[in-house]
Amino acid sequence: MRIGELADAVGVTTRTVRHYHHQGLLPEPERLANGYRTYTLRHAVVLARVRRLTELGLGLAEVRDVLADDAGKELTEVLQELDADLARQEAAIRERRARLRGLLDGGELPAEGPVSPELAALFAATPPLSGSPMAALDREVLALLETVAPPEERERMVSVLRGALGSPEAVARAHRAYALLDEVAEAEPDDPRVAEAGRALADCIPAEMVPEEGDVLDTGHGFLRALYADFAPAQARAVQLALWIASRGRWS
Repeated sequence: MRIGELADAVGVTTRTVRHYHHQGLLPEPERLANGYRTYTLRHAVVLARVRRLTELGLGLAEVRDVLADDAGKELTEVLQELDADLARQEAAIRERRARLRGLLDGGELPAEGPVSPELAALFAATPPLSGSPMAALDREVLALLETVAPPEERERMVSVLRGALGSPEAVARAHRAYALLDEVAEAEPDDPRVAEAGRALADCIPAEMVPEEGDVLDTGHGFLRALYADFAPAQARAVQLALWIASRGRWS
């Protein structure tokens, strides 16, 4: 058989046949005197087996193990491993669908979504100051922190925020801090309003969310550097001041 005839017989493409040659899954055929390669029934049998194994979901390295004459894994062992892997994938898909269902059943998604149902509930219970860029940015940062934090840290963060914003007075303090920070967006860093904004923000920061004392003003810290760069200079100064005040209260 020529390569095209082999491919047609097994139901693959000639490109696939050449790829399997390159991967060492299909032996190279002998060449005739005219230079053409000729394939035998044995090539078709091996190629058909490779096709069946790949259709089951085996990777080419696993197929190579199955086809190996020596020191290869038994087909049963490979299929058992594949079955276990598919079971893990099924469990992961069920978990993802449960999370999606929780988000969809939770009502209107926040603009920062998707976030966890717990953080979405917190956002819904503490509506942001209307039209405040700083309030919107704060929510985006919280969504970012929830995404990158380990599961136990995410739960702790939401719990702390829920406690810190658990009263109308606390929400009012947060709105005042947002308004002051928005107000200094065009100000110079030495504007007296910067200190007022910093103090107002410090009053809103839960002690459990204050960074380590040495990290508060560390502009070389990658995350803090990116955070400060997203603010106007006066706003960045106010946030640094707020973290410094909050850390002094926690670490003193």
